[in-house]
Amino acid sequence: MKFNTKFQYPPSMRSIYNGSRHYEVGGEKLPSVTTILSLTKSQKDKDALNKWKKDVGFANASAIAKSSSDRGTSMHSYIEAILLGRMNGELIEEVNLPKKMAETIVTNGINDHVDEIFGCEVVLHYPNLYAGTADAISNFDSKMAVLDFKQSNKPKQREWSSVNEYFLQLCLYAMAHDKVYGTCIKTGVILMCTPNLLFQKFEIEGQEFENLKDEAMRRVDAYYELKNNS
Repeated sequence: MKFNTKFQYPPSMRSIYNGSRHYEVGGEKLPSVTTILSLTKSQKDKDALNKWKKDVGFANASAIAKSSSDRGTSMHSYIEAILLGRMNGELIEEVNLPKKMAETIVTNGINDHVDEIFGCEVVLHYPNLYAGTADAISNFDSKMAVLDFKQSNKPKQREWSSVNEYFLQLCLYAMAHDKVYGTCIKTGVILMCTPNLLFQKFEIEGQEFENLKDEAMRRVDAYYELKNNS
């Protein structure tokens, strides 16, 4: 696996601004991709989330969300260490669930598909609009792609709205990369693993990718409309 440094990704400071996550890139304070998508979810999705919290109990829902977030953060750290060749002896000897999940994603979703990586955990921004951190920019099956590594408490189906939200996230990262670096990314890939080590891959490209890019930019417009109205 070759690491190519042809793109110089900027440093960024993340902060909470007006109650939501922002990035400071090149002197601009930009809302994060996750903030934009979260605030512009459909009412149906918001209602479904609130119903789940009520059904399981708000305290229990908060505990589940924190556990999932912590597991996902640790899993991401292991994947990054593997891809960048930073798995020292101490990390290699560790035995824990996030590491096993990371190894499952690398074995099933990366080893036979990725031969060149341009960056891991890279800050991307679309000037004047938004910013975010992409898990990886790489060649995937010989096509330049944005990769997103996800942990999920249970298997997901492609038609679920949660997976569509992941796709929109990939599209916003791809458009930001194209805008700043003059690329033409037409592929997005979600590599997902559950705590019982079930691996899933969801890929978008072609016309579906183009349609989702349009939908993603409409969500950006909706975010700024909400902000202007408030």
